[in-house]
Amino acid sequence: MRASLRYLALGLAGALGVSGTVLGGSAAVAQEDRQRGGPGSPVTAELPKVPTMTGGGGAVSSVDPLASQVGIDVLERGGNAADAAVAAAATLGVTEPYSAGIGGGGFFVHYDAATGEVRTVDGRETAPATYTEDEFLGEDGRPLDFDTVVSSGASVGVPGTLATWETAAEEFGTMDLRRLLRPAERIAARGFTVDENFREQTAENAERFRKFPATAELFLRDGEAPAVGDVFRNPDLARTYRTIRQEGTGAFYDGSIAAAIVDESREPTTAEGVTVLPGELTREDLGSYEALLKDPVSTEYRGLEVYGMGLPSSGGITVAETLNLLEAYDERTGTALADVPEAQYLHRFSEATATAFADRNRWIGDVEGVPVEELTSQEFADERACLFDEGAAQPRPVAFGEPDGDYAACGTGQARQPEPAGGVSTTHLNVADRWGNVVSYTLTIEQTGGSGITVPGHGFLLNNELTDFNFAPLTEGVPDPNLPGPGKRPRSSMSPTIVLRDGEPWMSAGTPGGATIITTVAQILTGHVDRDLALVDAVAAPRLSSRNGTEGADLGLAGSPTGAQLRELGHELEDVRWIGNASAIRVLGDGRFVAAAETERGYGGSAMVVDPEP
Repeated sequence: MRASLRYLALGLAGALGVSGTVLGGSAAVAQEDRQRGGPGSPVTAELPKVPTMTGGGGAVSSVDPLASQVGIDVLERGGNAADAAVAAAATLGVTEPYSAGIGGGGFFVHYDAATGEVRTVDGRETAPATYTEDEFLGEDGRPLDFDTVVSSGASVGVPGTLATWETAAEEFGTMDLRRLLRPAERIAARGFTVDENFREQTAENAERFRKFPATAELFLRDGEAPAVGDVFRNPDLARTYRTIRQEGTGAFYDGSIAAAIVDESREPTTAEGVTVLPGELTREDLGSYEALLKDPVSTEYRGLEVYGMGLPSSGGITVAETLNLLEAYDERTGTALADVPEAQYLHRFSEATATAFADRNRWIGDVEGVPVEELTSQEFADERACLFDEGAAQPRPVAFGEPDGDYAACGTGQARQPEPAGGVSTTHLNVADRWGNVVSYTLTIEQTGGSGITVPGHGFLLNNELTDFNFAPLTEGVPDPNLPGPGKRPRSSMSPTIVLRDGEPWMSAGTPGGATIITTVAQILTGHVDRDLALVDAVAAPRLSSRNGTEGADLGLAGSPTGAQLRELGHELEDVRWIGNASAIRVLGDGRFVAAAETERGYGGSAMVVDPEP
């Protein structure tokens, strides 16, 4: 296995500009093709997916072995965690194009070993300046069909991913963006081997992709998904990366690529007989975009310091409230979460997440006055915990609370709101380096396949992120902070998380999965911290996702004896295939790391360290 990893490291050394041929254009690629076996040869033999690895020198975990190996290569060549994260993310834009890429956005959480500070980069997409609260209402005043908006120009927000990479490289990294894009450019040009996950996601979206000729031409072979083992190339994306490297990010936000994004989103090119909603993006919308440096949100849990993403993400806030509620349940019952049976553990977890989601749906959005400090306070959680009953689940939906700073022994709930709609795609990666820097980075184009719209000649899909807005208020007469608005960033559930112990990095975790991201991240933390699961087992464990409605349960949990006990307590479980596709890193504190990824979901993930232990 290590020989395969070393082969790729040598193959990408030139792309990093360290040794060998520096990738400078299609001529260089063609020359390498001739030397390495012709144009049919991908950049590397297929790499194994390893779910956990322990060792020194730094670590990377993600959903994809090519992306993880690119990150490892950067670390081996002196780059830090931010450098490796950007290079790995750019690679995911090639190998995981239905989940991430420069047509989307995301949240980057960074721990700086030199300062001991956690900072974040908000690279969330923004709505056009013309959008209003009733943007997604029809002439009859009713919400438009969700799926119709998804596959249209109306769902496309200003992409923030490239601005995030530039900001992260400049603020936290040691290598410039031009250098960090080289490996991904090479992989896009030379190709990679199609795996089962790529084939399956393509097949599931094939009907939608056929609506857009540029998408069908790029991703379908004779109208169908490529087969496992095929080599998939994206020369248009390679040229786009090369243009950005040569001309800078201005080409994307204010140049030729910007023009192509605006044209295609405003008037999507569709197959004969297909019409979709137009978008409203302008060159001014793209030219004014900024990735924003922000402070994180945080809470303490079992003596650990848990840091996550703040607004417009609901992830860090809702994870924090969930953890605070679990500690409050311990206090109310007199029994620690670590000491209860499995069904009671999941019962407590479900009650906490349902309650936290009730508060999330009412109070969190990209608006002024969100009571973040109160929502993440132990005092608010203590008041909300009075609804908990060891012997019965609360009726769903749970009513939201009042995070007003005036807390009683048992607060009264307000209105009960339904769960909003949302997508389930996205991707995540973690990096830790030998100097103690850590990155947790979640990036997305929203739905699997985003809007379905490929920018012609540029090789990347545009997001459908604006469908993360609520199309109409969840409850009549109750203010909704997540309605569309001019330049507004839609609420997100992405929850990249970094955990410190005594001010030192201890863990990084995250996952894709839409609103289930929040429950997955919280369950990995509690599984590792409270249930004493090894990190890879905490990632692999069957998940329960209670978001204030019917509860998703994967990997057979719904039909298990534990599932039966949960039903006896009043939980309504829905059997689902997979919830999320998570990854994590533990920093052991002695120069060693444990990287962990999925064993089954998404057909497995990829955990790597620079210097593996035998």
